[in-house]
Amino acid sequence: MGKINSICVYCGSQPGSDPAFMKAARTLGTQIANANIKLIYGGGTYGLMGEVADGVLDAGGEVTGIIPKFLIGREGRNEDLDKLTEVIITENMHERKQTMFERADAFVTLPGGVGTLEEIVEIMTWAQLGRHKKPIVFANVNDFWNTMFAQLEVMKKAGFLHSMENLKPIIIGDVSKIVETLLAD
Repeated sequence: MGKINSICVYCGSQPGSDPAFMKAARTLGTQIANANIKLIYGGGTYGLMGEVADGVLDAGGEVTGIIPKFLIGREGRNEDLDKLTEVIITENMHERKQTMFERADAFVTLPGGVGTLEEIVEIMTWAQLGRHKKPIVFANVNDFWNTMFAQLEVMKKAGFLHSMENLKPIIIGDVSKIVETLLAD
């Protein structure tokens, strides 16, 4: 893996039903800051998104939030966005995702909904197509992503996952091991 200066985190704008999800978001944020790595994320200030950003900020780290205009108020209040180190307001989701991709050296996905799933699947697709070789990590908090991995295995066995050598997501159940894994040579 190359030098990791920034990590893009995809996760839910809701807290989820398991308190372990919020705890994992806070732990990951704190560890990102402690490693002097910048957080790149979707700019939300609620749920897991807000918790990971607060974890970084409370530990003295830097946070870049990238949010489309139409989501301000839904995923983040203006007054809460002011606490971020940098805020980039985009015209749409496509611009948001492209900017997040360009600014990140690695990708981590915590639990979330269909938006989170869509974002990480796009990053995996780009890896499979050879567009990038950036690390992709699934934070498998309380086995949240197990059914996703099972579906990937079904796709592989059915012959639909080509270029598998480009698609090697890292699966980590213990969130406290994510940053050290990304920084290991």
